[in-house]
Amino acid sequence: MLACLCWPALELCQRLAGEAAASSASIAGLPWHADAVGDADAWFSLRDSLRGIVGLWALCATALALRMAAGLLWIDRTSKQPSACQRHDQLRWETDLARLAQRFGITREVRLRVVDTLSSPITAGWWRPVVLVPAALVGGMPPDLLEALLAHEMAHIKRHDYLINLLQNVIETLLFYHPAVWWISNRIRIERELIADDVAARQLGEPRRLALALSELERLQFSTHQLAQAANGGNLMMRIQHLLRPAPQALNWKAALAMLGMALSCLSIYAEATAADKNVSGKMPAIVDFKTCAKPEYPQAAITESRTGTVHLGFLISTSGKVKNSKVERSSGHTDLDEASRTAIEKCTFKPATKAGKAIESWTRLQYVWVLE
Repeated sequence: MLACLCWPALELCQRLAGEAAASSASIAGLPWHADAVGDADAWFSLRDSLRGIVGLWALCATALALRMAAGLLWIDRTSKQPSACQRHDQLRWETDLARLAQRFGITREVRLRVVDTLSSPITAGWWRPVVLVPAALVGGMPPDLLEALLAHEMAHIKRHDYLINLLQNVIETLLFYHPAVWWISNRIRIERELIADDVAARQLGEPRRLALALSELERLQFSTHQLAQAANGGNLMMRIQHLLRPAPQALNWKAALAMLGMALSCLSIYAEATAADKNVSGKMPAIVDFKTCAKPEYPQAAITESRTGTVHLGFLISTSGKVKNSKVERSSGHTDLDEASRTAIEKCTFKPATKAGKAIESWTRLQYVWVLE
């Protein structure tokens, strides 16, 4: 999942640093690159649409970021509010949580809050973790089963899963348009819950107790929360089955074939993009069509005075092949010969220079040698 974020970030850094040519899998090699579809006659111009596409991405990313920030603010505000249960119940569960933290080898302080508006236990925070427990569970679930759920939360804290979950939300916000990111993120959440179940079951020494606690959650039909670590990330019945029958499942050969086919397709696209990039990324200079050039007219005053010389011209060729501008880089020593050279070159037509297969403006040089025969 980090690769999904780092690859485009590296590509962006290379382009900003002017090193885009070093990227072998550049988007420039693909047929739908902006330069390839930016012609005025095309029905769709990606280059002209980039501003709108980036603007739409920024709008959606901002909305998701605000949603994530609102969730974090809600958790921060909830963790600072007084607990919904009685004082002696609060102290009891704080004591049990501290004891569980010692069993898991957690030295940092772990806070606990009992909340009315929550539907399932969650572990959240980005600096100091806090465990939020629904008031309905405190009053409606047997203490030993609730302790098993708290052990599950301790496993998340031991593994710093609350920070990993926050990083996942950031990546999902930036790459919300990428289906692979959501698939990978969902698989990470599922596996994370299974691992936390295994860690909690080993510490408790009673996998069945944790399975019963999850079964109680299933029976009460608790919904999940966006930032939840306990119930979010997998079917509760699947987790119960994993605890009671932890035998590893064999990889489905059909899924393996699909993954192999996808990998081969990606390699094929990568190879074609690299080859196309090498073929079209070079710059071709402009070429003069001498058939279009009229013979320069020797100035009459220069003929009378027998003036000769060589004029070094630099001139700008437009994308249409016409001379857009010209300048004398080294004079012949005679103004009339210099101006005659500039007049002559402006009558020529060129095949414009190209870069990545597209015509570009370019400066080139030419010499006019004036001699009398």
